[in-house]
Amino acid sequence: MRAVVQRVKQAFVTVDEEEIGRTGLGFLILLGVGKGDGPADSAWLAEKIAGLRVFEDDQGKMNRGLMDVGGGALVVSQFTLWADCRKGRRPSFIDAAGPDQAQPLYLDFIRRLEALGVPTAAGRFGAMMHVHLINDGPVTLILESPKP
Repeated sequence: MRAVVQRVKQAFVTVDEEEIGRTGLGFLILLGVGKGDGPADSAWLAEKIAGLRVFEDDQGKMNRGLMDVGGGALVVSQFTLWADCRKGRRPSFIDAAGPDQAQPLYLDFIRRLEALGVPTAAGRFGAMMHVHLINDGPVTLILESPKP
């Protein structure tokens, strides 16, 4: 699994101009599922993100996590994270998982974040969405679950 994690002051997502998910201070997580990903990838990534210490402490150092700052997360599915742009001008998505594999893992990831105590909102899997955010920093990280 791949995730782009952005530290935000706030973020929300709309579908057909209707807001369907929002977070205040915390993370906007763009989540992509690749072929061969499974529940172990979802578990690893949720624990890694829930424990990231990228919020400033009293000395201005990135030393505090989501739980320390009372933050939340907004998770948006993003199959395009698996785009291969090395050849030609049109991205290939051959490494992205199909919806039958990706949607259950997307939902599993959200459940795992919630189980770790992170208030979590979500986009709508497979929908055309508009994501609005106020990036904080900006701090943007790219994470990928380890492969055996």
